[in-house]
Amino acid sequence: MTRGKRIYALDTNVLLHDPTSVFRFEEHDVFIPMTVLEELDEKKKGGSEVARNARQASRFLNELIERGAGDIENGLVLDNPQGLNLQRDGQAGRLYFQQTPSTRNGKADNAILAAVQEERDQHPDVPLILITKDINLRIKATIAGIDAEDYENDRALDDFALLFTGAQALPEDFWEHHPEVRSWNEMGRTCYELTAGKDEDLYPNQCLYLPGENAVELRVLSVSDEGKVQLILLDDHTHAAHSVWGISARNREQNFALNLLMDPEIDFVTLLGTAGTGKTLLALAAGLAQVMDQQRYREIIMTRATVPVGDDIGFLPGTEEEKMTPWMGALTDNLEVLTHQEDGGSWARQATNDLLASRIKIRSLNFMRGRTFLSRYLIIDEAQNLTSKQMKTLITRAGPGTKIVCLGNVEQIDTPYLTETTSGLTYAVDRFKMWRHSGHITLRRGERSRLADFASESL
Repeated sequence: MTRGKRIYALDTNVLLHDPTSVFRFEEHDVFIPMTVLEELDEKKKGGSEVARNARQASRFLNELIERGAGDIENGLVLDNPQGLNLQRDGQAGRLYFQQTPSTRNGKADNAILAAVQEERDQHPDVPLILITKDINLRIKATIAGIDAEDYENDRALDDFALLFTGAQALPEDFWEHHPEVRSWNEMGRTCYELTAGKDEDLYPNQCLYLPGENAVELRVLSVSDEGKVQLILLDDHTHAAHSVWGISARNREQNFALNLLMDPEIDFVTLLGTAGTGKTLLALAAGLAQVMDQQRYREIIMTRATVPVGDDIGFLPGTEEEKMTPWMGALTDNLEVLTHQEDGGSWARQATNDLLASRIKIRSLNFMRGRTFLSRYLIIDEAQNLTSKQMKTLITRAGPGTKIVCLGNVEQIDTPYLTETTSGLTYAVDRFKMWRHSGHITLRRGERSRLADFASESL
């Protein structure tokens, strides 16, 4: 029996996390213990993301078996199934199943380890690696002398520190290095065109700033294949005269964010930042200004991943909006800031709240599949808890005239198996940075309170 360069044994949680994982190992072979098939069968019931993934993984395996029926002992060729276009450099590996019945008397992890050990003993000359997202199983495997690794195919970056921040400081001699710069006025704003140097790696809608006495804030409009870069001066939202729905930017990154949020040419905005950096407030202020004043969008739709921080409090009564209300504390807190009425008393505040409530809809992620949003301003809060697949499902809901704003703090991921580098928010930031209708800003300074800032830094 011909074997590939390596054998990768897959744990159940890898297939539940990514049903296509069985095809992601290039020319190497894949081994699936019988216990994994049993666990897939147990997980397939229901409408959750895990159940859907279990059913999809089973369908992929069934398609491979039907295609290579009668050749299970010699391994099934891991050709791409229908509808899955994966790029491969060389020949595909083979899929092997555990041939002996599962001896699952105790824990499933122990049965998987026993099957992997048996496979390793049968092929001692071929390196075998157990792929699992379960840290404890990786520890057990290492103790048993089996190489074990995490599944990292969906990792957007090798190191989170390499993630695109959306803003970059220019050197003080920037203009001296670009004597060929051309400038003009367009729609009352100053634009520049220059040729990027070899060491200047710029992206569409990236925000640039020149610190010091000649301080200036710019945004990249476009980057051509020939290296021609068009820049535009940013609006200054730090002054009350240019505030957005009464909110002024308190720092440079907030000003960058408001410029991206208010630009109708940018359809997708991601804001990363720790607690108190103003992500939700800025997104809501920009949304209200464009829905209520400019009437660019019909309404604001707000949703978030409902992952509890502590123990769940049980079922919530009421309609979809009423069930989501306890999760939307951030919305109500920020609306208090945005609807603060100096004059008119409680009646004016209530009238304003009723008006805004008619234009702000709260929706659950569970019912997004199949929908299309037309001319809506969609805010996805706590987006760090979404997988890359969930993020794709949400972003593809956008119809003509819709803008999507994703907010999140990757230091507060509550979803099991997600990390800073595999979060759907990180994935979206990395994949959209080259698109000229998207923008991203990492907010660094907290503006909530001195207590919140100190807690964020010290705890």
